[in-house]
Amino acid sequence: PAPSTQHLAPILAVDAVGMTVSDMDRSVEFYTKVLFFEKVSDVEVWGTEYEHLQGLFGLRMRVVRLKLGDEAIELSEYLAPQGRPIPVDSRSNDRWFQHIAIIVNDMDRAYTWLRQHKVQHASTGPQRLPDWNPNAGGIQAFYFKDPDGHALEILQFPAGKGDRKWHRASDKLFLGIDHTAIVVADTDASLKFYRDLLGLRIAGTSENHGPEQEHLNNVFGARLRITALRAAEGPGIEFLEYLAPRDGRPYPEDARANDLLHWQTTLLTHSADPLTQRVGEGAYNLLSPGSVSLSNPQLGFRKAVTVRDPDGHVMRIVEK
Repeated sequence: PAPSTQHLAPILAVDAVGMTVSDMDRSVEFYTKVLFFEKVSDVEVWGTEYEHLQGLFGLRMRVVRLKLGDEAIELSEYLAPQGRPIPVDSRSNDRWFQHIAIIVNDMDRAYTWLRQHKVQHASTGPQRLPDWNPNAGGIQAFYFKDPDGHALEILQFPAGKGDRKWHRASDKLFLGIDHTAIVVADTDASLKFYRDLLGLRIAGTSENHGPEQEHLNNVFGARLRITALRAAEGPGIEFLEYLAPRDGRPYPEDARANDLLHWQTTLLTHSADPLTQRVGEGAYNLLSPGSVSLSNPQLGFRKAVTVRDPDGHVMRIVEK
């Protein structure tokens, strides 16, 4: 084979973090008015190519890309067929859990602002992680939910932690997205996929426990092994492995792209085909039947493959 197929087509960037929403107008209003995202694009797509890409027959979807600082999210509303709501008893240690971490320049002001807009709490309130933990000490964080129940986090880094750009002087309250976090059953199995197959690098690790962490996640007795991975550009992907409690539920076998618990993270590559081959050889579940070429690149890419990681989280690997 040509050398290009022998070597990993590396992931160049984490391009966007996506989620399925039930009412696009409501979601756009929330993300733009409450969190100050800006709309980048708003398109409707349908047809065989998109059905293959999402692994869902008969779809028509409205897709809106929003940005905050340098980072982007992608909201998808399925006009047809409509999917299911997020289970009402979802907890932060269930393996369908995913969130985005939005950096703020003032935790107290941000929390007050979210309270004014009556957001649903997922933490009991902002938590300051303890100084005994050198990798996390001084970080302040708060979990809350969007109108569909997707988990969001606001986070403030103390001096000396986090990317340098989060410490630049700014008059903005919400600065950008540092990472998306996913619950994993087994860090080592996830590393085989994200590090060894996709070529992301480990940027940091931490083991977090104690009352602050328990109240952040709102999971009694929470003890987490946290592994942060990064591509050359874009937000990080962070594993949350619950060492305790171990009763988080697996990703539902019958979940589909139009269900509201569906997130999909878009990863940018030079060449989708060799990576699709590697993914297939690794026996990971493909949502799309191999890589799909799009005749009209309305979503910003010409070819893509959609794959589930070892826990069921969806990665859409795109070639522009």
